[in-house]
Amino acid sequence: MPRAGLTTDRLVRAGAELADEVGFDQVTVTALARRFDVKAASLYSHLRSSRDLKTGIALLALEELADRAADALAGRSGRDALTAFGSVYREYAREHPGRYAAARLPLDPETAAASAGVRHAQMTRAILRGYDLAEPDQTHAVRLLGSVFHGYVSLEAAGGFSHSTPGSQESWEWVLDRLDALLCNPSGAAR
Repeated sequence: MPRAGLTTDRLVRAGAELADEVGFDQVTVTALARRFDVKAASLYSHLRSSRDLKTGIALLALEELADRAADALAGRSGRDALTAFGSVYREYAREHPGRYAAARLPLDPETAAASAGVRHAQMTRAILRGYDLAEPDQTHAVRLLGSVFHGYVSLEAAGGFSHSTPGSQESWEWVLDRLDALLCNPSGAAR
């Protein structure tokens, strides 16, 4: 019998909060049960496993990121859209480090196809339409942006830029300028 007041949604949201506090890799059904002062077995009527919990957190994070990105992109194009999109990821990672890590969780193909990850790809391609890229350049650019944004955010979160000059913000703006220039003239960058 499910415990009163506990729902899958409530457990996933509490798991997301826990991930932000202790790190995504530390989230388990047992750790979540301690948060609710219940036995782990009482959560299994809502969650099949720790993997199920982590998948739920990943889906929540992808949805939150997609909603933020959609809001940030409204009415923007070109460099403004590129900057807004990248900044959403950077700010989300700062505010929700555990959830951001969850958004990187590999999902099975069926789950991925039904997730907000599809919206992320659509928004990235919408930004790139402003740069007039044809295939396969557009697909290469989607991968480039994902790699650069995730790489920068990951290095920054690990303290990789904390004790260097110029500051991280100045480098972030430099990166965005170079990405914009590359996307405006993709054939000029290749040799």
